[in-house]
Amino acid sequence: MMVVDAALTMLVLVLVVPISGGLMAVTPYLMPKRECFAVTVPETAWQDEQLRGFKRKFTSWCAVLTVVCTAVMACATAPVMGTPADSSSYGALVGALIGSTLAVTLIPFCFMLHFRKKVMALKRERGWFAPRQEATALVVEEDVPHAISLAWNLLYVPVLLIIVAIGVVAYPGMPDMIPMHADFAGNVNDYEPKSIGVVFGFPVLTVLFLMVCFIFSHWMMIRSKRPTNPGAPVTSALAYGMFARAQSIFLLVTGLLLSAGIGIGFMLSSAGVFGLGEMALVIVLLSLFIVVGAVALSVGYGQAGSRLFSRMEAAGGETCLTMPADDDEHWKLGVFYFNPGDSSLWVCERFGVGWTMNFARPAAWAFAVGFALVTVVFIVVITSLVG
Repeated sequence: MMVVDAALTMLVLVLVVPISGGLMAVTPYLMPKRECFAVTVPETAWQDEQLRGFKRKFTSWCAVLTVVCTAVMACATAPVMGTPADSSSYGALVGALIGSTLAVTLIPFCFMLHFRKKVMALKRERGWFAPRQEATALVVEEDVPHAISLAWNLLYVPVLLIIVAIGVVAYPGMPDMIPMHADFAGNVNDYEPKSIGVVFGFPVLTVLFLMVCFIFSHWMMIRSKRPTNPGAPVTSALAYGMFARAQSIFLLVTGLLLSAGIGIGFMLSSAGVFGLGEMALVIVLLSLFIVVGAVALSVGYGQAGSRLFSRMEAAGGETCLTMPADDDEHWKLGVFYFNPGDSSLWVCERFGVGWTMNFARPAAWAFAVGFALVTVVFIVVITSLVG
């Protein structure tokens, strides 16, 4: 059983690379029609043959990169199957996983910058330009969907209480040495003496840290600036509202599943109900579900609801053929938004699916530094508990 669990765990880890690479490969097709490689273009330009050629090249380059990285992961995984737990092959596998994941994430960014320069040159050549600001029709907030309320995050409370309750009931029967770490084969290679800090502190603090991260992300969605298409304000507001709602629901479900999986899994493995290997498999499968779900949402809705907007247009909704306000100068390297004149703290990403900060706002840096400090404190406290 342990061998099967280890094989499934490694298979899932290998799958993370092609899934992540595949999402990067299709990113240009998930963006609004008025954006191409983080450059503002007219709505009709999405049919331009040169721009379509740039997108096809980007996708093919990412596809080749993904195949190569997946092959590297497969080669690193093969020697580990059936290898003793202390083999150095595990180190190679971890290195291959980290290296391949970074490669399919960072190298496509370089590809994007290459094509961004080409699109900007084409934009100047074609004379595509627009006013810096353009008036839009007022859309009543109550008339469009929104991200779900922050009150839904109260669901974390019963999850946390269940974790603590399981620990209270199981604590007397737990062994004197609590398993804390296992290798890829599921063999435990690190124990800590049983104590309140180890049994309760580790899972509870981990779940609390996850709660902070997910609730903050939820709050960010709610506070983010709503993108609006000047030529189709109602349709674009509806599409973005549905996108934000779906993303917020998925974020809540993801946070609850991870919190329950880690917290309850640790308590049950500490009590000997199942091993750390089985717990790790559950966490890895949950992570795969999250990755696949994120990809499905991205492909289904597009960035800021762009694909949903296109389907609404095709179904007879508002159509916009004009070029929106041009704010390319505020997007540094196509991904970093720096606009002192915009009071918004959070905005939709220009290349990718999700949100980012307005780095011109001091509050953005305060949040970044604060999050880094919270993360460092969390790591120090957890290390002190299990060290």
